[in-house]
Amino acid sequence: MVPIVVAIVVVLLTGLRIAQEYERGVVFRLGRYVGLRGPGLYWVMPLGIERVVTIDIRTRTMSAEQQETITRDSVTVKLNAVLWYRVTDAAKSVIEVADVATAVYQLALTSLRNSIGQHDLDEVLQERDKINHLLHQNLVDSTASWGVKVERFEMKDVELPEAMQEVMAMQAQAIREKRARIIKAEAELEASKKLSEAAQQMANNPLALELRRMQMLTEVGAENNSTTVMMIPADFVSLAKNVSEYLHDRKPSAAPPKA
Repeated sequence: MVPIVVAIVVVLLTGLRIAQEYERGVVFRLGRYVGLRGPGLYWVMPLGIERVVTIDIRTRTMSAEQQETITRDSVTVKLNAVLWYRVTDAAKSVIEVADVATAVYQLALTSLRNSIGQHDLDEVLQERDKINHLLHQNLVDSTASWGVKVERFEMKDVELPEAMQEVMAMQAQAIREKRARIIKAEAELEASKKLSEAAQQMANNPLALELRRMQMLTEVGAENNSTTVMMIPADFVSLAKNVSEYLHDRKPSAAPPKA
């Protein structure tokens, strides 16, 4: 009897299983699903009566291979993307789909190509957050029945053809030149307004103009120049012109010819 008891104990011990904290055991009894086991120590019927499929429920990171696709405006781009997902229902991930990792990966690639084909190149480059959100939502809706939760799915890199890069560089240069000219024109407009206001104030107070002249002389002298600039008020020029005209009018006329 002792050998029989020992054999029975050994057979029973072969049914012991250990699942880590991040693992769940999907148990099938004679081919039918009976429940989940773990984490920790659990027992299943030996001799093939019950079979266990261990599922890792941690978040997995999967880098999608580079995809070459065409945008809606017929530009060929190469994309790299990264996917984060985890199993939330271990039973569904075994029963509903044969290979959950491959299924999620292929679905992510298909969704990526389809989404890029529905957007223009400018949208792909400038609205990546919006496209990433659409990609994530599409995967969430499609993988819910597999017991999988897609946490994030984002484009990592967008590679453009060299010809398109040159065109975009020229476009960016033109935009920068346009902005520079607009800023310069706005600055000149603002400066002209300020000069107009200053001229108005100096016209109301002539002493302000004289003070400004003296200030400019001080600034010129502070630069250690060998040449000194003397600024003559505009009234002096007008006065000199009037004196010149007056002297010209007072000049004696030529003597009459002798008979």
